[in-house]
Amino acid sequence: MKDPNKNKDDFEPIANVLSGLLNKFRMELGFESANISGIWKNIVGEAVCKNARPAGFKGQILLVYVSSSVWIQELQYYKKDIISRINSELGKELVSDIKFKIGAF
Repeated sequence: MKDPNKNKDDFEPIANVLSGLLNKFRMELGFESANISGIWKNIVGEAVCKNARPAGFKGQILLVYVSSSVWIQELQYYKKDIISRINSELGKELVSDIKFKIGAF
């Protein structure tokens, strides 16, 4: 049965609800200051930045989309250094590992 006291203006789009929940979840995990995208270019340089970008977190694992398997292989060599530089820049141990995956930019 339809509630006569509710109208369509009382409803909030699901995107807003999910965004709010995700933001709350990230802040509870300490990711409020983890603006990886904002510091990415300074950490990895312009050439890498054109071929790899941070996509998100799963716990303390940073997912990075890359343009090709060649870049995955190349970035594996620098993974420990990238992790160290991210954590140093943010002043927290937020990233424990990086997973590279071919993905869209």
